[in-house]
Amino acid sequence: MFTILGTDGKEYGPVPVHRVQEWIAGGRANLQTKARRDNDTEWKTLADFAEFAPPGAAGLPPPIEPAAGATAPDPVPATPVSNDPRVIADDLIARAVPLDVFECLSRSWHLWLANFFPLVGITLLSLAIQFAAGMIPILGLFAGVFLNGVFYAGLYYYYLGKIRGEPRDVSAVFAGFSEPLVPLMLTTLLKLVLSFAVMLPFFWPLFGYIFKLITSGALRGHPPETLPPPDNAIWIGLAFGIIPVVYISVAWCFAFILVIDKGLSPWTAMEVSRRVVTRQWFRVFFVLVLGYFLTLFGFLGLFIGILFTLPLMFGALLFAYEGLCNPPRP
Repeated sequence: MFTILGTDGKEYGPVPVHRVQEWIAGGRANLQTKARRDNDTEWKTLADFAEFAPPGAAGLPPPIEPAAGATAPDPVPATPVSNDPRVIADDLIARAVPLDVFECLSRSWHLWLANFFPLVGITLLSLAIQFAAGMIPILGLFAGVFLNGVFYAGLYYYYLGKIRGEPRDVSAVFAGFSEPLVPLMLTTLLKLVLSFAVMLPFFWPLFGYIFKLITSGALRGHPPETLPPPDNAIWIGLAFGIIPVVYISVAWCFAFILVIDKGLSPWTAMEVSRRVVTRQWFRVFFVLVLGYFLTLFGFLGLFIGILFTLPLMFGALLFAYEGLCNPPRP
């Protein structure tokens, strides 16, 4: 992990080697850019590090020339541009390495320490806007159904900028209201509809039981012990229905991020997320579970603590996203 010193005097990082190499290739940095390793205090130029030094530099072996008569190996073909979620997901899966759950949390912890006030402030602002929108009559229902993904996408966009060392300001919270507004709204609606469709066959006995109680008037003035007991089918449906619900909740966790970060369409983003996450589903699941436990500790701190633990959960999720949906190319 490296931190570089920009021409504006600001520090960007820590980021992995491949991200710095992308900055060099894109002209955002060069071999004379000042940099330091993570947990190191000495600034050097990028050329001083073996990871970025040009071939044949001092202390490094020169490039190996092919033997006489030998042919150079074929170049690795570039990944074709495609809107097919299977093609996109297969490319990401082939390049991704096994996700390290505790590394995601560790890197989120270091990001939290390095950007404590910005992360807490932006998270508080985003949650406050969502809460205020939800309290407005009529708009509250609209915000809950259509704008959930828009708000979270803006928050994720801000966190990604901090992870990648890219400039972000308060306006990033509203990034979802620009070009990706409609795709994010459709993604939110699509996830809601499909989640309900998955739940319905398993939870139908429960819905039927509640409907029966309401229409028969059994709830009016009757103590709970006099109400008809729920059927065994309700408990069986709940027991088996929780499995697909948890699966899709985890599998679609990158959908909003893929829309705002890579510009994918709603269904493509959901399907790419599902395919990529499914390959390492339990690892992503444990990242989310540990993040939720951190959030629970925040609730124990008189609710105020959640403002300090939520950034850790979001950071861990986005480091997992970087590992699975932005793996380095060979």
